[in-house]
Amino acid sequence: MGSAEQEDARSSSEGPRHSVRIGRPFAVGKYEVTFAEWDACVADGGCSHNPRDSGWGRDRWPVINVSWDDVVKEYLPWISKKAGQPYRLLTEAEWEYAARAGTASPFATGSTMTADAANFDGTNTYGGSAKGDYRKRTVEVGSFPPNAFGLHDMHGNVWEWVADCYTGSYVNAPSDGSAAAEIPGCPRVMRGGSWIDSPRVLRSANRGFVPPNTRFIYRGFRVAKPL
Repeated sequence: MGSAEQEDARSSSEGPRHSVRIGRPFAVGKYEVTFAEWDACVADGGCSHNPRDSGWGRDRWPVINVSWDDVVKEYLPWISKKAGQPYRLLTEAEWEYAARAGTASPFATGSTMTADAANFDGTNTYGGSAKGDYRKRTVEVGSFPPNAFGLHDMHGNVWEWVADCYTGSYVNAPSDGSAAAEIPGCPRVMRGGSWIDSPRVLRSANRGFVPPNTRFIYRGFRVAKPL
């Protein structure tokens, strides 16, 4: 987990690189949670927040404008009750494992990322890649090929909330795949980059963090559950 010291655009928060042995099996959503799925929660009374879609589309578009609090306090309890199974957010270690899909390179696609493989600002490049499209909005989930684990949009489209409190490095980080120690009101980690970002932000090891009550047009989430 984390980036190699020589990785271009590396931040000190991505180190030290360390081994993690995930202590329990888990399942990961194939796609980011969609507006159709969130709207079902609203219609059923499980979610009180009805997020705007900026006119880009609902249905199979990833839900945006939802905070960490919205997800954890409303959507996850609702879907867990409906399904009769305990759904949750990925931990940060689980997310990186799922995004890497067996790779140790900056992206699951290798040393570069191109705009025909993910939704991001393709006018920027990384690792010698060619320039490509900048769509300036989200796209339907599953619009790009999956990684080796069968997961779509782990890079780009929307940032994905994960369970962890943010820490400035991996010093004393859990080695079993669990979330970092819980601190009430802490900034929460988000991963994967989004449609508005340059490719360096989409790297598997890159980390973002914001307060848990914030909503914006480039943040969404993906669900997980224990097996």
